[in-house]
Order: sequence, then C-alpha cells, then structure tokens
Amino acid sequence: MPAEDSETSPGVQQHDDDWETQEGLPHMEDQFIQKYMQGRSALIAQEKKQRSDHVFRQMLSPMAAEADAIVSQIREEEAQTLWMDASGDYLARTEEDPIWPGMMFAQSKDRMEKSRLFKIVRRLPKGALLHAHLDAMIDVGWLLEEALATEGMCIQSSEALCTPTALDTGVIHFAYSKSKSKTSIWTSDYEASTPIPLIYAAESFPDGGRSGFISWLKSRCTVTAEESLNHHHGVNAVWRKFIDTFPIIGSMLFYEPIYRAAIHHMCKQLLEDGIRWVDLRAAFTFQYRREHSEAPDEGYEEMIRVLGEEVERFRATDEGTRFWGARMIWTTVRSFDKRTVVDSMKSCIAVKKAHPELIAGFDVVGQEDNGRPLKDLTPELFWFRKRCVEEGVEIPFFFHAGENPQMYLPSFDPDLVFQCLGDGDETDSNLFDAVLLGSRRIGHGFSLYKHPLLIDMIKEKKILVESCPVSNEVLRLTSSIMSHPLPALLSRGVPAALCNDDPAILGQGSSGLSHDFWQALQGWENLGLAGLGALAENSLRYAAWTDQTTREWIRDIKDGAFGDGVRALRMKEWSVEWERFCQWIVEEFNLDGNRGIDD
Repeated sequence: MPAEDSETSPGVQQHDDDWETQEGLPHMEDQFIQKYMQGRSALIAQEKKQRSDHVFRQMLSPMAAEADAIVSQIREEEAQTLWMDASGDYLARTEEDPIWPGMMFAQSKDRMEKSRLFKIVRRLPKGALLHAHLDAMIDVGWLLEEALATEGMCIQSSEALCTPTALDTGVIHFAYSKSKSKTSIWTSDYEASTPIPLIYAAESFPDGGRSGFISWLKSRCTVTAEESLNHHHGVNAVWRKFIDTFPIIGSMLFYEPIYRAAIHHMCKQLLEDGIRWVDLRAAFTFQYRREHSEAPDEGYEEMIRVLGEEVERFRATDEGTRFWGARMIWTTVRSFDKRTVVDSMKSCIAVKKAHPELIAGFDVVGQEDNGRPLKDLTPELFWFRKRCVEEGVEIPFFFHAGENPQMYLPSFDPDLVFQCLGDGDETDSNLFDAVLLGSRRIGHGFSLYKHPLLIDMIKEKKILVESCPVSNEVLRLTSSIMSHPLPALLSRGVPAALCNDDPAILGQGSSGLSHDFWQALQGWENLGLAGLGALAENSLRYAAWTDQTTREWIRDIKDGAFGDGVRALRMKEWSVEWERFCQWIVEEFNLDGNRGIDD
C-alpha cells in the first residue's frame, strides 16, 4: 500500500468529526472528561504510593531519573530487536520453541548475556546477597578443576559405575586419601567404597576421558537445562535431583585446601558482580576435613574459623579491599527428627560462642512439603531460644517459608506434584509461624501473596522477603519470571531483595546476582532501573551486619542511612556507588538510542 494511502485523508477526518458531532460523542478536551482523567491519574498515583519502592523513586536524583529513563528505552528497544525479527514477529527456532521476553531462564540465558541490558545489570551495584547456600555457590566447573589439581583427592562409589543406571544414580563421594589403587571404578571389578585417585578415574573415563568425566560430573552436580524445562515431570522429581547434588559437591568443597581456594574464588566473583557483602547459609550435614586428613573433624568450629580467615585474607588483597565481608546463617534440615535438630542447635550455639562475629542466625531448610512444618518444630525452636538466652548469645531466626505452595498429589504418580492456588495447608502455614516466631527475614515467601493479613503484618514488623526468581522457576514453582508473584508483593509495599539461592546448581553458573536482576528487569513491566535500585538498597538495610537485639534491629531498619551504625554507613557508601553507576549510564547512552555499550 502506498504511504499516502495508509494515512487518514483530511476528507475522512472531517467525515469522522461530523459523525462524532452528529452522534453527540464527547471530546477528550471536554471539561468533564478532563476531570475524569484527573481523577484517574490521582487514583493511579495514590496506588503507586503503596509500592515498596515509592520512597526510593521519589528520592531519585536528576541523574538517576535520567538513567532510569534510558534503561527503560533500551529495554523497550531490545524487546523489539533481541526477541523479534524484522517483521515484528517473535523469533522461533521451531514452532514449538518460541523466543520472547521473559521466557524461561534456561532458554533465555545465552540470549540475555548478549544483551545491552545484561551488561548494564552486570555493572549495577547490588549491595548485599542475603540468601545463598554456600555449597551451591561455587561454580561446578571451577570446583572440579580444583579437585583434579588437589593432591590426594580420590573418588569412591557405592557400586561399580559400569552401567548407565549406575552412572546416573550411583552414590559417589570425594575425599582425601593416601590410596594408590588403580582399580577402574568404571568396570565390574571395582569394589564398593574403594577410593580411587581422582586423576586416574578422570583419565580412564570410558566416554571421552577427562573432558567426558567433567561433563558427566557436571550433569550429576547440577539441574541441567533440560531438567529445568520439564515442568510436566513435577516438583518432586526436580527436587530429588536438586537434593542429590549437595552430598557430591560437599565432599569436594569441604576439604580444607579446596575450601580455602573456593572462599577466595566466591568472594572475587561476588565483588566482580557488584556484591560487597553476603549472608551465607549452610546445612551442617557435611564432613569437613583438614588438609592431609582422612578423618573428618568432629564439629564445625574449624570450618567456620577458616571461612572468616579466608574472607579477611581476600579483603586484605588489592582486589578485595572493596569487599565488606560475610557471615553464616546456620541451618538444619527440616526433615530431621527432634534429637538430630537439637544436636544441630547445640553445635550452632557452640560455634557461635567460639566465633560470635561469624554466626548471624538460624534457619531450617529442605523441601517444605516433604519435611516437618515450623509448627511441628516449635518445641525445638523455643528450646533453642531459651538456650541462647542461658548461654548469652544472640542468634535470631531467618526462616525459609512459603517456598513450596500448597500442592496437589495425584495418587498415580508421587513425582507429579503440581502447584495449585489454594492456601491453608501446614506447609503454606509456615509463613504464619515464621512471622509469629520473629523471623527477621523470610526466605522465598513465594506463597505470601495469598495472605493479605500476613502481608500487613510483615510490613508492620519490617520483615524482608528474600526472593529468588531463577531458583523458583528452575525448581518448578512458576513457569517463567512473568508469572512470579514478587511484583504483587512489591505493589503492596512488602520489602524485598533479590537473591540467587543456589546458582552453581540451578544454572546461573556464577556466584553473582546479574541473572536474577536481568530476569526481573526484563520480565516485570513496572520495575525498571529504579526498582532494581530499591531492591539493592533493601539488601543493605536488611543485611545481618552485626549482632543486634530485636529492638536494635528494628530501629536500624527504620533509620536506614540516617542511623549511626554500620548499616547506615554501608547504605551511604552504596548511594555514592549508585550515583556513579547512573552517571555512567547517562554518559554511555543517550535517549535517541544511537549509542550502544560497545561503541
């Protein structure tokens, strides 16, 4: 069609005007229509005042506001160029595999990492990482290479790894050993639990030698892209694979020489991604071995001491001077019996007394709907609180809750567990107990959006939600970032921070937060750069910097950057970083989109 034919001619416009007058249609400029529009705008503005990032947006500097507008334009442009072809249709590799903004993480990861938005997000100062499991923070490829380079590392198995089934499900374990056995773990001659030097096992791997061995181990230590996409297999199936990775990884990671190197590696990766503090978690079910020791330590005091020592050693280097540090939230497993839980609590208190600066709190972890709810754990938790008072230690709660919403379990297949929208079962009610027991933050809080009263209580009590979007997607709680419930919580004023949970296992591949930040920015229309900034600032406001009573904690949360402690200091330092970052965006891009990050 010629260009002039696609435009409305003056005659047609006049005809439309005559028709509107004849029909008596009001015009947008009429006073009563304008009054309606003013009321409409006021209503929208009133609702936006309830958002958790409202105050942050109101306080944006002119520089930050301009950077926010630039990022919004880049996001809009990339929605048209990165995800669509020249005709405006969404790209597709096949008819069954469309490419679109907000698509599932495993499908979008490679494409997102090539985008301008990702390069911007990588540079964003992200503050603190508040929800991260130590044994899932170390890139598996790096960990395997480190284990292969470590003298005396051996592999052993519960059976000969000579069949496809054994390779997929055989219980494997790594440990330091003086063993020099050259028996092949890949043949039927292997005797169960015999340690085999790791280098020999890798080089003799029957399907590709060392490189094939590394690929095989990666598949045993991660939730693969294919597994993350198979949502129709249900929640239990992916959780079984997820849980099975931890003993394998832990047996490599918690050998002193590897552990020391891994802490340095993790801190370096965090800092490179704009993260300057981390509240770690670890379920203390693993065995920690000192260098050249075949026997594990009886407790975890040395392991925690080494954590603090290596973090400080990194901070003393030229590259680590900007890193603020790390603490540990002690966790036990919710499926344990009373005696085991209490023993873990005793160990937590003992380590806290030995290293008070390193233990920040206490939590229980594991698949919620397959473990004991917080209600059932209440006697142990009250006992723990009483014992902490008696021992003179401050160990607050930072509970996982609301991660696994109410499920429907078909009788014909126990793996096919699917999310439904109801509420009220014991698993979902963990949120009530987390609030009543005084949890200072809530891990995940995925089902919180279903509880209006709890939302109000959480806002009143200044409890933050540690949201882990990529984790929730890979572990089959949501089909994609665009159906994640966090935007609903943010719109209701619930304070939140973005976290990465288990990046080495779930596919992010590094210890940083950029993938979660990018998914949120690309997938949620009303977030933008300013929204990411508010989430980053929240991470500093709610980080467990030092031991504090509940009253001191709440006071500091309310005071924020206007307080007088380390929390206020870090928030002020971050605000300077934020302004520099926004200045970089303004200088690197302009609103007409003619300049790119690579120009």
